[in-house]
Amino acid sequence: MTSGSRIGIVGAGIAGLACAKVLKQEGFPVEVFDRAPDVGGVWSATRRYPGLRAQNSKETYHFSDFPMPADYPRVLDGQQMQAYLAAYAEHFGLTEHLRLRTEVVAADPVDSGWLLEIRDESGVHRTSCDHLVIANGVFSEPAMPDYRGADWFRAAGGRLCHSSEFLDLESVRGKSVVVVGYGKSACDIATAVSEVAASTSVVARRLFWKMPRKLARVIDYERLMLTRFGEAHFHYLRPGWTDRFLDGPGESVRISNFDLIQELATKRLRLRELGLVPSGRFEEIAESTISLATEGFFEQVAGGRIVVHRDTTITELGGGPKAAPAVRLSTGQVLQADVVVCATGFHQRVPFLTPYVQRRLTDEHGNFRLHRQILPLEVPNLTFAGYNSSVISTVGAEVAAHWTAALLTGRVNLPPAETLNEQIDARLRWMEDRTHGHHAHGTAVIPFSIQNIDEMLADLKYRLPLRTRASQWLRRIKPESYRGLATRRKPGAGPTMPPAAPRDTELLPYDGDSGRVSH
Repeated sequence: MTSGSRIGIVGAGIAGLACAKVLKQEGFPVEVFDRAPDVGGVWSATRRYPGLRAQNSKETYHFSDFPMPADYPRVLDGQQMQAYLAAYAEHFGLTEHLRLRTEVVAADPVDSGWLLEIRDESGVHRTSCDHLVIANGVFSEPAMPDYRGADWFRAAGGRLCHSSEFLDLESVRGKSVVVVGYGKSACDIATAVSEVAASTSVVARRLFWKMPRKLARVIDYERLMLTRFGEAHFHYLRPGWTDRFLDGPGESVRISNFDLIQELATKRLRLRELGLVPSGRFEEIAESTISLATEGFFEQVAGGRIVVHRDTTITELGGGPKAAPAVRLSTGQVLQADVVVCATGFHQRVPFLTPYVQRRLTDEHGNFRLHRQILPLEVPNLTFAGYNSSVISTVGAEVAAHWTAALLTGRVNLPPAETLNEQIDARLRWMEDRTHGHHAHGTAVIPFSIQNIDEMLADLKYRLPLRTRASQWLRRIKPESYRGLATRRKPGAGPTMPPAAPRDTELLPYDGDSGRVSH
C-alpha cells in the first residue's frame, strides 16, 4: 500500500486521533468518522458521567510529542482530558480531517478496499477508502442487564440507564439512587451522587481489590503498574529474566510484596472496618483492568452516605401506579430506587461490520483474533486501533499507530500466517487461564502495558536507549521517552505516489425497514 492510499478511521478517541496523526504524517490521506459532536471517545461531553477523572497523573497520561498544559492539575477531570485531545487534534492539523456527528452504519469489504455507509445530519451517504482502521473503542457499546420488571419500574416513574448515559448530576438531587457495579465508573458515580442524592446504594455482584492512588511515601499506583519491576510481578506469557526470577527463586519476594500492598490498601481504605475486604489475592486486581480507588468513596461509605450491598445482584425491578419504583436484591431486600445507574461494562463488538466479516475477526467465544491487538489475519485492508487497552493508552495507541503505518508501507516483516495463528491461540488460552475468563474478549493488555509496547517496538526494530530502559525498572514510564519514533529514519519504505483525489460522497436512498441504505 502506498502513501496515496486513502485511510478511513472509525472513532475520534485517543487511538483514532493518534492513528490519524501518524498516518497523516506518513503521507496518507485520512478521514476520521465519529458520531459524537466532539473528539475524545470516552472523554466526549456526550459520555462524561459526573465524577469522571483520569486514573493516571498528567505526567504519564499524554502523547509523547504533546505534553499536558502546565496549569492543568496533576490528575485531570473529564472536561480537561477532552480539551487536551481537542487541542492535540488542532495542533497536528487533524480538524479538517474530522467528520463529527457522522456515524458509520455499515462497512463492506470490496476488491479495492471498503465501501462505507455513513449517516450524518443531512442523511445517509456512501463513501469509500482503501484501508479501514477501526478505533471505535472497547468501551463504546453499553452492556445493559435485562431486568425483569423494567417496564413496571419505568411506569412507576423510575429511570434506568447505563453509566455512559448518566450525564446530569442535578437530575438525581434529593432522589434515591442505586448504582450497579463496583468498577471505577460505579464508584466514581456513587461518590458524586452521594453529595446530592437522598440515598445512594451500590449493588456489587463481586468485590475486587482497588488500588489507592498512594499507599505510602515510596509506594503508589504508578510505581506498581507503570514500571518494569511492577509488571514483572504478574505472570506473563513470554517471561523475561526478572519475571522468571519472581516466579521461581524469588517467588517469596513477589508474594511478600503483594501481601504488603494488600495490607497497606486494606488499612488505608479501612476495608476491614467497612466490611469490604474482597476475597481472593491482591494480584487479581489486574485480571482485565485496573481499578483505582475513587477519592472520597470509602469516606462516604464510612459516613453512611453510600451503602454497599456486597456479593449480591438485582433480581427484579418493581413499582406500579400505587407503588414507588424499587429494586429487589438476591438477598430478598427491597431498596427504594428512583434512579438505577448500571455501571455494568461494555460489549466488545463492531456492529457496523457484516456478520460474515465479524465471524472472521473473532473465535467462537467472541475473542478478537488480532496480531499485536492490531491486525486481523483473515480480513484484508483492515486494522484495529485502541484494542490494546491499557493503563498508558496514550503511549500504547501512539506506538500502535506507528506499527500500523509501518505495516501499510511494508516496513514490518511478519511471520507466516500459520505461525501468527498459533501465537494468537496461545495468547488467548493464556489470558483465559490467567484471568478466569475476565479478559475483555482479548482486547486488553493490562497489566502488561510496557510489554505490549516492547513487542511492537521490536517489530519496528526500534529500541529505547539502554539508560531509558534501565530507569523504567523502578521509575514510572515517561511518554516523552518514545518521541524518537516519529523522527527515526525509516529504512525500506515502499514507493509513494501523490495523494489520491478525494472521492465524491454519493447520496443513497435510505431503506427504513432494514436500517441500511440501498445500493
